[in-house]
Amino acid sequence: MDIKYELFNDHFQNYKRYNIPRAQLVIADIPYNLGSNAYASSLEWYVDGDNKKGESDKAGKAFFDTDNNFRISEFMHFCSKMLIKEPKQKGKAPAMIVFCAFQQIQMVIEYGKKYGFKHHIPLVFIKNTSPQVLKANMKIVGATEYALVLYREKLPKFNNDGRMIFNWFNWTVDNSYPKIHPTQKPVPVLKELISIFTDCGDVVIDPVAGSASTLRAAIELNRNAFGFEIKKDMFKTANEKMLRNIPMSLVL
Repeated sequence: MDIKYELFNDHFQNYKRYNIPRAQLVIADIPYNLGSNAYASSLEWYVDGDNKKGESDKAGKAFFDTDNNFRISEFMHFCSKMLIKEPKQKGKAPAMIVFCAFQQIQMVIEYGKKYGFKHHIPLVFIKNTSPQVLKANMKIVGATEYALVLYREKLPKFNNDGRMIFNWFNWTVDNSYPKIHPTQKPVPVLKELISIFTDCGDVVIDPVAGSASTLRAAIELNRNAFGFEIKKDMFKTANEKMLRNIPMSLVL
């Protein structure tokens, strides 16, 4: 199977110039708008993770300066244009999966409706660790991630192979993949989602690709994958580390 993939160093708004095919699935990890407190509960706020050594250069910083400029309306417009049209037959409709903060869920639902995504399924991902290590002796800390499956009218393509799929998933981490982005989603988690909502040869797009872990997961499953990453240093690192020497699946 001839699989195509590419990461573009550009804003997803400029997608027309690349003539990429429409997708069966869009996956995106939108900015959580943590602003200057992005590292506030992480040990990275301090030198060597030790609060006795003083604040590190990440104290009072956002993950990326582009996070505050993210416009969800432009994102939803892109998704409405780049997902395939709903086919007449059942079980073939496209979907999008949006990772977001718990506080963003209702906003994502409402914006989705404005652009034709009338239905949603909330997803919860269960971790066995928490990034909020500095808060552990002060309060209950977060150990979950959230996402929404958004779709238009018909239920999206669904490959459950006879098993019941719950709306919660284990946050399975594989440390053999390079860690590039501070909020990078694990490749095993992405592969599970891609396997459910697409078939071999389908197209997967990530409009805010970051580390390109979505592209890596899709390619390993023999899906065509395209992504956009506006930051030059992230684009370069993703190409050099995440999109090199990719083993293709033998399941065709």
